[in-house]
Amino acid sequence: MRFSEPLVEGRLIQRYKRFLADVELSDGSAVTTHCANPGAMLGLAEPGSKVLLSRSTNPARKLAYSWELVEVAAGGGPLQYVGINTSRPNRLVAEALREGRLTRFAGYERVRPEVKYGRASRVDFLLENPGEPPCYLEIKNCHLMREPGLAEFPDCIAARSARHLEELAAMKAAGARAALVYVVQMNAERFDVAEDLDPAYGRAFRDALAAGVESYAVTCRISPEEVVIDQEIPIVTA
Repeated sequence: MRFSEPLVEGRLIQRYKRFLADVELSDGSAVTTHCANPGAMLGLAEPGSKVLLSRSTNPARKLAYSWELVEVAAGGGPLQYVGINTSRPNRLVAEALREGRLTRFAGYERVRPEVKYGRASRVDFLLENPGEPPCYLEIKNCHLMREPGLAEFPDCIAARSARHLEELAAMKAAGARAALVYVVQMNAERFDVAEDLDPAYGRAFRDALAAGVESYAVTCRISPEEVVIDQEIPIVTA
């Protein structure tokens, strides 16, 4: 996924009210940006951090800028760009599915986004082939790293995500294929569930695996020009 316009560099002043951040641009001016991330963003929202913003040309938008990347020493490792925009992973997966780069899900003729299922939920993607069980595919964004090389999810209480695991398990029990992909918007070598931050999610994850739900984690190659799904990494808990 290439950014349509060059990203704008700045320094983070503060993130507040979850979805807002003030950023000082290189010319010294300050702008309020949209922060598309409901999580705790542990280690990613330190004042003074270098951030990169996209700018919308839509005049109807209240905020012209969106926070895309932050440069941090994630987990105490080397400096790297981390993608914090949680609206990006679905686009990244859709692109990878079209290009056949997610080999675990290759060969499906039809890919439908945002299909209703479960208890008033929408699955991120429904993959279908004639005469075969459908595949319910949920996508989660991951940007937490507390030790070098180890990506973790979630970074706070994630009750809605735990419910998605239960609904995937129900789809599997009904005869469908059900899978979860963690899109790690950073460099990482392995993935694990941060059960200390949300024990209920940890239990739901283990229960889903026991029920036959598949789980995968993929890293991203990130630069100021693009974010692209790169490679699969092992899941420790699985």
